[in-house]
Amino acid sequence: MEKTFDPSAIETHWYQTWEAKGYFKPSGQGDAYSIMIPPPNVTGSLHMGHAFQDTIMDTLIRCQRMRGNNTLWQVGTDHAGIATQMVVERQLAAKGETRHDLGREKFLEKVWQWKAESGGTITQQLRRMGASLDWTRERFTMDDGLSNAVKEVFVQLYNEGLIYRGKRLVNWDPKLHTAISDLEVENVDQKGSMWHFRYPLSQGATTADGKDYIVVATTRPETMLGDTAVAVNPKDERYSNLIGKSIMLPLVNREIPIVADDYVEMEFGTGCVKITPAHDFNDYEVGKRHNLPLVNIFSVDAAILELAEVFNFDGSENTVVDRALPQAYRGDDRFVARKKIIADLESLGLLEKVEPHGLKVPKGDRSGVVVEPFLTDQWYVRVAPLAEPAIRAVENGDIQFVPKQYENMYFAWMRDIQDWCISRQLWWGHRIPAWYDTEGNVYVGRDEAEVREKHNLTGDVSLRQDDDVLDTWFSSALWTFSTLGWPEKTPELATFHPSSVLVTGFDIIFFWVARMIMMTLHFMKNEDGSAQVPFKTVYVHGLVRDAEGQKMSKSKGNVLDPLDIIDGIELETLVTKRTSGMMQPQLAAKIEKQTRKHFADGIASYGTDALRFTFLSLASTGRDIKFDTGRLEGYRNFCNKLWNASRYVMMNTDDEDCANDNKPVELSLADRWVISRLQKTEQQVAKAMDEYRFDHASQALYEFVWNEYCDWYLELSKAVLSNENATELAKRGTRRTLVNVLEAILRLAHPMMPFITEEIWQQIAPKAGAQGETIMLQAYPLADESKIDSDAEADIAWLQGIILAVRNIRGEMNISPGKALPVLLQQGNESDQQRFDAYQNLLLFLAKLESLSWLQPDQEAPMSSIQLVGDMQVRVPMAGLIDKDAEVGRLQKEIDKRQQEIKRVEGKLNNPKFVDRAPADVVEKEKQKIVEHQSALSQLQIQMDKIRAL
Repeated sequence: MEKTFDPSAIETHWYQTWEAKGYFKPSGQGDAYSIMIPPPNVTGSLHMGHAFQDTIMDTLIRCQRMRGNNTLWQVGTDHAGIATQMVVERQLAAKGETRHDLGREKFLEKVWQWKAESGGTITQQLRRMGASLDWTRERFTMDDGLSNAVKEVFVQLYNEGLIYRGKRLVNWDPKLHTAISDLEVENVDQKGSMWHFRYPLSQGATTADGKDYIVVATTRPETMLGDTAVAVNPKDERYSNLIGKSIMLPLVNREIPIVADDYVEMEFGTGCVKITPAHDFNDYEVGKRHNLPLVNIFSVDAAILELAEVFNFDGSENTVVDRALPQAYRGDDRFVARKKIIADLESLGLLEKVEPHGLKVPKGDRSGVVVEPFLTDQWYVRVAPLAEPAIRAVENGDIQFVPKQYENMYFAWMRDIQDWCISRQLWWGHRIPAWYDTEGNVYVGRDEAEVREKHNLTGDVSLRQDDDVLDTWFSSALWTFSTLGWPEKTPELATFHPSSVLVTGFDIIFFWVARMIMMTLHFMKNEDGSAQVPFKTVYVHGLVRDAEGQKMSKSKGNVLDPLDIIDGIELETLVTKRTSGMMQPQLAAKIEKQTRKHFADGIASYGTDALRFTFLSLASTGRDIKFDTGRLEGYRNFCNKLWNASRYVMMNTDDEDCANDNKPVELSLADRWVISRLQKTEQQVAKAMDEYRFDHASQALYEFVWNEYCDWYLELSKAVLSNENATELAKRGTRRTLVNVLEAILRLAHPMMPFITEEIWQQIAPKAGAQGETIMLQAYPLADESKIDSDAEADIAWLQGIILAVRNIRGEMNISPGKALPVLLQQGNESDQQRFDAYQNLLLFLAKLESLSWLQPDQEAPMSSIQLVGDMQVRVPMAGLIDKDAEVGRLQKEIDKRQQEIKRVEGKLNNPKFVDRAPADVVEKEKQKIVEHQSALSQLQIQMDKIRAL
């Protein structure tokens, strides 16, 4: 083995080998176990969320593959309607062209061309993460098979009355000219204003205090042109006499009613709320309750129309309400119109006051413009009938959420579900399979030929296909079964559906998880006709945040690129990221410090295994994870530890008999102990993996490898291997244990750390008698309870207690680790005496002792430093071991230093300017420093007293 572990030297090689040899494909043997990858956008590149999620899925798949199951990790990408169309439109814009210049067909050719050339970035990056996906079955939400599935589902739902076309409010992006989902809307905190306007009362009505107007407060003055009522709370005595009366809408001069509705909060604003059903989601519901007209004042660009569009709630045109809009605002952008309207109302004396007001402004996550609630004709899924069986599937345990509390979030959404808007005004996507004749009649079918045949439409009847495409969530809702070949009855569908587990974030439980459950239950049936679930378990993980718990974002400069972590980031690039604002100075400085400290070539390359193990160690169920590069550094050290331990094993077993041909051996106490501890670790890891506690699994593995195998067993093995008096049976037993336990460790760790374990296993496997080409297809370790040896564990715990006691005394008294010490044991019980007799020589070797003696309780012991192991005293006589005067001087210097630090910190804390101006966490850290210094002072004083007593 190479002297140092270099992940870059092995990772690419092993992944290419695995993929080329087809190890990722289902084996065809054992029980089926499948996971469907949440399809990343074809435009995307790997970010920390992907890396975290894919690490969890790959760990599960590798574990189940090693357990002998027939595993499939289905890979695929999403066509990402808006994102992909924007990428290609930007390329056209750079040439001075638009998609309209090309036309729909030519534009789509450009998109497919882009997809072929640049759309595979993230799939290559997934390989870099070690993701053992079955690439031979890669799917795309726009490939022919999935497109057919989408058409089939749309047509069936339409024929069942579960898809319809209607006029309703949607999130409208005025830049992209399309409806967008709630998930594509970012609510941004902004400082805004609340304008209070006077609305004149009609027909001589007055308020309770004699005013001939009421005051409404609004943050969006421009929408007043579309007001169709003013609402007050029915319990509000200030306005009870006005309910049923009307006001004259300023500027528009349209008479609108005053209605009573519980939606109005009496304490908010003035208690009078303008109702604009065509431009506000809450107002839409109020309007529906009171059967108000819907007055749309905006164009698709969010500019004021020449004439308003007026509709009833059934979608029919309203011919009663006057459509006229003030000429002064026609064609103006909404924000230009806002300024004009405020100025005009002020000049009319109708502006009562303006107050500052914090707002959450909805913006399109792609376009960055303010999203407008907009009244348009869209296609909808009638969701309530689909939601009922989806709720029952979780209630009766057919689908289980981990952690279970996310079921409550699921139920809350599903029991208050609204119809789903599935159409988008784009060109890239699944075009809606609906056609219109010249009279506006709609015909739905899988293609135009089917439509004509079904409805007896001759060739002279002109048909035009709907221009809209389907929401990308529609095709991804079919993901678990469409990727396996549905609507065809394929062998893969019969074998791998339902899938075993879905790994996802909580933020898309409604947008994706719930919709998959609804669609699958409706379309996938068992042989007996019962509904089939898409997956049996939903594992919900948290979001990856920075070390301070902040959401990672480019604007904050706290984004870490997982590929920078894996492959390294040059210091020059780091400086560029820092100076450009792409990375916070503090974060950049921390990475630079680690780079200079650990990496001679100036590139901080941590490797995939260290990153994966860091993610797993942080993956406590459902909680957001704070990613700290300090943890990453620690787990790279863990990789180094495993590598160096393996080198020690290789050096002590090369060309030696390791007894893996069933030769007789003699197992030492240490051999029996480490084998016993391995069984318990295997139990812990297996249990944690089954419970999706990846943090527990990684911690159990880490503690066994680092603390028990490396720090203790390797040292204990030297007592046999370097002992000239040890028998060949004993040495053979220790060599066999060294190799076999290491080989089991590698198999146990492989799902978490695939690359380093494969590299080491290739060299260890022959010594352990393991057969096969790859660790990937070896059996996952299964604990053998017959090998658990409680006596050996108790005996080693006793030895460890004494060794640690001696180490503590060395540390306290500043005695060199190489100095051989005399040690006395006293006041132990009969069991301590027996162990002393059995392991006296072993202790002399392990603790580097000059002598080890047992004192009877009545024997007088010399002045000693004492540590307790149970009731037994471990004594190290101090006389002659240290220079008393020098040690007193050293301790006094340390005491003086601590006292000065306490004085300095107290000075800061007694300064009102510091305490008042510094952040609370900074002040708390200073207080904690005093506590730490005082604790250290106490320990130093104890040591001083011991030394002076010598």
